[in-house]
Amino acid sequence: MPFCPGCGHGIAIKNLSKALEGAGYDPLDVIVVSDIGCAGLVDPVLATHTIHGLHGRAPALALGISLGLSNPGKKVLAIQGDGGATIGLQHLLEAARRNVDMTLIVLNNLLYGMTGGQMSGLSTLEFKAGRHIEDDAPPFDIVRLTHEAGAAYSSRVTAPGDFKTHFAEALATPGFALVEVACLCPSHGVGKMKELVSVASGDLGLARRREPARVAFKETAPLFEKGRQTEAPFHSGIKERLGIVIAGSAGGGVQSTARLIANAGILSGLHATMKGEYPITVGTGFSLAEVILSTKEIHYTGLEVPDAVVAVTTDGLAKARSRIKPGTSVVLDSKLEESASCPNAIYGDFQKEAGKQGAALFAAVFWLVKEGMLEADALLEVARKHKHAKSLVEVIERGVGVG
Repeated sequence: MPFCPGCGHGIAIKNLSKALEGAGYDPLDVIVVSDIGCAGLVDPVLATHTIHGLHGRAPALALGISLGLSNPGKKVLAIQGDGGATIGLQHLLEAARRNVDMTLIVLNNLLYGMTGGQMSGLSTLEFKAGRHIEDDAPPFDIVRLTHEAGAAYSSRVTAPGDFKTHFAEALATPGFALVEVACLCPSHGVGKMKELVSVASGDLGLARRREPARVAFKETAPLFEKGRQTEAPFHSGIKERLGIVIAGSAGGGVQSTARLIANAGILSGLHATMKGEYPITVGTGFSLAEVILSTKEIHYTGLEVPDAVVAVTTDGLAKARSRIKPGTSVVLDSKLEESASCPNAIYGDFQKEAGKQGAALFAAVFWLVKEGMLEADALLEVARKHKHAKSLVEVIERGVGVG
C-alpha cells in the first residue's frame, strides 16, 4: 500500500476490493476515478481502469464517463478524500442531483493529510476542539446533502468491520451512491479507532427510490471516417514536419493566427496541432502559440525545438527566447532589433504595416509564403470564413505581397 503505516485508507481500499470481487466484477469492468490527496494514491493499487483528475473533480469526471458508456455492465467508481469532497462539493452535488449511475467513496480522515494536517470542510467540531483550533463552523454533512440533492443511496460508516457491507450496498444501487468512510490518519490526525469514533460524525444511512438518470448511449457517426482520404485542395512545401512558435502580446491575434495556420495546413493535406499559452491575466502580458504541421500523424504535440519562432513584441520575445535553438529560423519585428541579439534573424516592420492586432499574422504569413511552406490561397481560404474575414484577408494579402 502507498499509504502511511496505520492509515485507514488502506483498510478501506482492501474492503472495497473485496466488495467488487464479491459483486462479480472483473477488474476491466471497473473504472476508478481519483483526484489529488492521499486518497488519490489509490491509482496503482487497483487492477482496474484508472483516471486521475484535478483536486475535487473526481465526481465530475466519473459523471461524464458514466453518461458516455455504451455498456451499462461497467461500474464507475470515484474515490476522493474529505478535502477533495469539499473543494469539489458542487461536482458531488451535481452528480447526486442527476442520480447518475456511479459510486463515490469519500475517505474522510478529517483533514488534508498530504499537505500537513489542515482542516477540511468535513472536520468536525469535536476534532477541531481537540486540536485547539478556534473554528466553530460546523462541517458539511455530505451524506444528508447528497440525499437531499437526489442520491439514490448515501451512508456514513465508522467501523472497519462494516466497510465491506456498505460498499456492497452502494455498488448494488442503480443510480448515484455515496459512502463516507471515517479513516485514521496516524501522521496528522487520529491514530486509534476508539478515538476516531469519538470525534467523527456518527453512522448514517439514507436511501430513496429513484430511477438512475443513465442516458441511453447513442451511436453517432465519427467526425472523420478512419482511412477515408480526401484530396487536399491546396499544396504544401513541407517535406516532413514544421513546428512554428508565434509570440506576441495579449490582444495581438496570436491565438487566431495559430488556428488559421493550422486550418490552412489541414486544407493542404497535412496533420495539424495547435496549442496556446498565456497568463491568467488574459487581457495583458504575453501570448504564445505552437503549431505543428506534418505529413505524418502527430502522436506528441510538444514542441521543444521549433523550426521557426515568430515574435512581434517584447513580451512575446521574452517568453519565446528560450525556444530559439541552433538552426531555428527567427522572424522578429524591427522594433526588437536592438534588444533581440539575434544576428541571423529576419526583421520586418510588421507592427508598422499591420498594427498591433495584425502584426503576428502578417509576420507569420510573410515567413510561411517566403519559405514556400503554405500556399497563400490556403491561408486566404481559411481567413474568408472567419468572422473578421475582411481585416484578416487584407493582412494576409499584404503579407503575401511582402513575402
